[in-house]
Amino acid sequence: MGEKDIISKQIFKRILVDVATYLFGLELQSAELLETEQQRIEDRRADLCARVVDKDQQAFILHLEIQNQNQRIMPERMLRYFTDLRLQYPGEKIHQYLLYIGRKPLSMKNGIETEQLQYHYSVIDMHQKNYREFLNQKTPDAVVMAILCDFDGVKKHAVVHEVLRNLMALTQGNQQQLREYVSMLEILASNRNLELDIRQEFEMLHVEIEKLPSFVMGMEKGLEQGIEKGIEQGIEKGVEQGVEKGKMEQNKKIAKQLLSFGMPAEKVAEVTELSVFELNALNKN
Repeated sequence: MGEKDIISKQIFKRILVDVATYLFGLELQSAELLETEQQRIEDRRADLCARVVDKDQQAFILHLEIQNQNQRIMPERMLRYFTDLRLQYPGEKIHQYLLYIGRKPLSMKNGIETEQLQYHYSVIDMHQKNYREFLNQKTPDAVVMAILCDFDGVKKHAVVHEVLRNLMALTQGNQQQLREYVSMLEILASNRNLELDIRQEFEMLHVEIEKLPSFVMGMEKGLEQGIEKGIEQGIEKGVEQGVEKGKMEQNKKIAKQLLSFGMPAEKVAEVTELSVFELNALNKN
C-alpha cells in the first residue's frame, strides 16, 4: 500500500457526508468511522466503512469502494468485504457502493447471479457526472470532488483552475483550510491518473491574482465594510477612513496567504500595495 492510497482514504473519511449526499442521495444525520481488522486496502484504491444514521433515524453500515480501473473479479472482492463486515458486525444492515473513477468506460458488474447466490451492490460511474454539478456547490468538499467527474470536453488544466478558484473563494482567506483542500485535490487527481501537478497549477494562478474571485470578493468586502463604518459615523471623512481601513485589513489577509504559499515578497507588495516593512511585520505575527 502506497502513501498515496493512505492519504486518499483520509480524504474520503473527511468528505464522507458529502459523498453520501451528492453521489448516493443519502441524508445522513451522523457518521461514525469504523476501522475493521479485515478491511483490505490494495493498490490504487481507497475504501471506507462507517456506521451512519440517516434522516429517518435508520442506522446501517456504509461501505464505499473507490476503483480507478475495471476488474473482472470486482464482484467477488465486494462480496468478500460484505462477508467480513457481516462477521464483525452481525445483525447490522450493510449498504455497499462502488465509486468508479477510471479513464475507460465502466465494464464491471454490480453483483453475482448464480444458482447458489444472488448478491448486488450499487455502482456510481463518475463518467456520468458532469463536473459542474459539484463545481457549483457551496461547500469546498463538494467542489473538490469535481475533479473526479466528466469534464465535458473542457481541458483538464482549465477545470483544475476553475476548481482552485472556487476553493479560494469558499475558504475566504483561511490558509490552513485552503492548503488542506489543495492537498485533497492533488491526491484525487493522482488517483484519477490526470498527470497534473496541482501545486504547480495553483502557483500559476498567482500570476493573475488580481482576477481571482477571492481577491475581488475580498476587496469588495473591504470596501463595503469601510463604507458602512463611514455611514455609521455620519461624516464624509469617516467614510474615507473606513474604506481605506477595510482595504488595508483585507490586503494584509491576502498578503499573509500569498506569503505562506511562497510568493516572493516583492510580488506580494506589488499586488497588495503593502510595503516590505509591513510584510515583515506580518511574518512576525
